[in-house]
Amino acid sequence: MIETRLLRQFVAVAETLHFNRAAERLHMAQPPLSQAIRRLEGEIGATLFERTNRSVALTPAGTAFLESARRMLASLEEGVAHARRVAQGMDGHLTLTFINIAPYASLLRALRDFRGAYPAVAFTLQEATTHEQVQALEAGRADIGFMRAPGATTPSLRFKTLLREPIQVALPADHPLAAETVVALAALKDEPFVASPRRLGQGFHDQLIQLCQTAGFTPRVAQEARQLQTVAALVAAGFGVALLPASLAPAARGDIVFRPIVADAPAPLRYLDLLMGWNPDRASPVRDRLISAVLQTPGIAAEDPVE
Repeated sequence: MIETRLLRQFVAVAETLHFNRAAERLHMAQPPLSQAIRRLEGEIGATLFERTNRSVALTPAGTAFLESARRMLASLEEGVAHARRVAQGMDGHLTLTFINIAPYASLLRALRDFRGAYPAVAFTLQEATTHEQVQALEAGRADIGFMRAPGATTPSLRFKTLLREPIQVALPADHPLAAETVVALAALKDEPFVASPRRLGQGFHDQLIQLCQTAGFTPRVAQEARQLQTVAALVAAGFGVALLPASLAPAARGDIVFRPIVADAPAPLRYLDLLMGWNPDRASPVRDRLISAVLQTPGIAAEDPVE
């Protein structure tokens, strides 16, 4: 292996074609520089300079090696700069997992602004359920997840509430309760429900069950769907009613309506959180920079629900 120092010394002599001037550029004495070049020639096994009392010139081997030396030094400098950018969280790769985040304008703005500020950061995006995201974060397959409350114990992960929204009831447009401005949760006790399976999002599923139980009943789940958008579509098709985040309401079609619910239940049951989760035991400066950027975005990290 040729030392980087020898490469820099060779380039200085090759560019000045003068040992004294090259030594001045390198802030060293001329004799050690001459010794270094002879050492380099010995390691390469070729004469790099033709020397006379009056001039120094590159040999054909020296001319060829100059191109390689410049390329190696440039590559090294770029590698050092890249390592520094990664260490500072300004470069690197992030794998993000998420539930449907289309309704959350503030989070989308945070991601857009981050990409604009740090264009060297590469992203892999994977849509996944809360359960799948927890598994990916714990296994190191994801850096940050945007999800609902996991419901199960996850001691290795850290979570931050980003957004909090009320839970509403979704009804077929021709449902008798669709004419109401608000719907008492107890009025749904005999209705068939559409919901996502518990195995895909234990926290959200259990929250809805507990919410209904505060109104005196356990919901009868007649149909299940993996995605909340599909749950809403099944409601529109008349398969039942559903308790869904209010953020889905603006995208609702004419065959489904969303109504606020009235329930004598604590606020944590009546509101649904969007969480950001990550594994703090896995070092990642670029991940930490994105987390900070998201939390500093206006509209993010609401601490208390607003009635």
